[in-house]
Amino acid sequence: MKIALACDHGALNLKREIISYLSKNGYKYIDFGTDSFDSCDYPDFALPAAEAVASGECDRGIVVCSTGIGVSIVANKVPGIRCAHCHDSYCAKFTRLHNDSNMLAMGEKVVGVGYALEIVETFLTTQFEGGRHQRRIDKITAIEKKYCK
Repeated sequence: MKIALACDHGALNLKREIISYLSKNGYKYIDFGTDSFDSCDYPDFALPAAEAVASGECDRGIVVCSTGIGVSIVANKVPGIRCAHCHDSYCAKFTRLHNDSNMLAMGEKVVGVGYALEIVETFLTTQFEGGRHQRRIDKITAIEKKYCK
């Protein structure tokens, strides 16, 4: 599985920890930046990560900023992306089981590193249930087709 990663200056430390986790666990990844603590704009990094997931270049994505909110908003503007802003492993589990989310957003100032890595593990290892949940995903896709032109 290949993971798209992105962060802004407010979450560079967390992204580095996630990279370490991914490397230790055999995941491939593409890092879309940033690589600096200098102030930057999160859309410049979250957008290419989301585009990589939407295009199929990456299987899933993880985007982080101070709160996780901004990067999740950006990612969800890309058709085909279902980015879930998660602050616990329960949400990470159920966004995969029921929503087939393909991107995870978190905030470095909201979730500690240890728990963030548990959330990442849950997000990456939980499979979509399908069944009645697919019907709901199909409705989300129809909304995208209607409004994203």
